[in-house]
Amino acid sequence: MFDIGFSELMVIAVVALIVIGPERLPKTARTVGHLFGRLQRYVRDVKADISREMELDELRKLQQQMQTAARDIETSVSTAAREVESGVRIVESELNAAAASTAAPDALPSPVAGPAGPAAPAARAHDEPPRQGSLPGFDKI
Repeated sequence: MFDIGFSELMVIAVVALIVIGPERLPKTARTVGHLFGRLQRYVRDVKADISREMELDELRKLQQQMQTAARDIETSVSTAAREVESGVRIVESELNAAAASTAAPDALPSPVAGPAGPAAPAARAHDEPPRQGSLPGFDKI
């Protein structure tokens, strides 16, 4: 803290002995020691408070960065999910259109099949339970 050598301490001690006197010098030295100890504790506490505030500030910055990163990830994931959903809807509509176009010729009565023709697919549909997520007409894929 201070750059005081041994010779300076001796000069201070001699001046204090002359000014204060030999009777009050021990009590005064004890009081100065207590005050110096309090001063050191105060300085140490202030340093610790400053250090804690700096760490808290760094933690707040880190928390902000993490929240920003989490928001960025959330938006990118939701954007990707929306893109996947739109792609699935497009594929679903294309498959439904394809199923409708292939189902239209089957709905016409064929001269060879006769009356049993339209009943056969309905019977097959009742024999098998429908698979979850399957599209009509595409159960063989």
